[in-house]
Amino acid sequence: MQPRRRPGRPRERRTRLRRGALAAAVALGLAAGCSNAPGTGTSPAASRSSAGTTGRRCGTAKTAAEVPVSVEITRGQITCSTALAIERGYARAVRSGQAPGNGGGGPVKVRGWTCQGFPTPTVLKTGKASRCTEDGNEILELLPDSG
Repeated sequence: MQPRRRPGRPRERRTRLRRGALAAAVALGLAAGCSNAPGTGTSPAASRSSAGTTGRRCGTAKTAAEVPVSVEITRGQITCSTALAIERGYARAVRSGQAPGNGGGGPVKVRGWTCQGFPTPTVLKTGKASRCTEDGNEILELLPDSG
């Protein structure tokens, strides 16, 4: 006989986490606006497994809409301090209205990098919030796992 679990507790927590992630994605979409950001339609795990990908997590940051995200170097040999600085610069540029598009979806140049937010459907499907690229290097902002 299996031990009894409290009904609803784990499900309620998962539901709250999913709602929080959805709210974060919607807030991000509102901050990024209706951009023409490139969306690959693949999951973050699938994009990390492609050739030449490092998948090195560098820590957390916040988008221009104050949504917490994980910053990851997905391609190239750059430092985490550089990746975090680029992402902070991108958020500042969007907040200050330097990014073109409805709500600042981008693309915008940050210290030679091209950064752009993904459209909300892509964010919801893949967890990818934005991407910054420069000379074959790539940095992604990813929504935290929703459990």
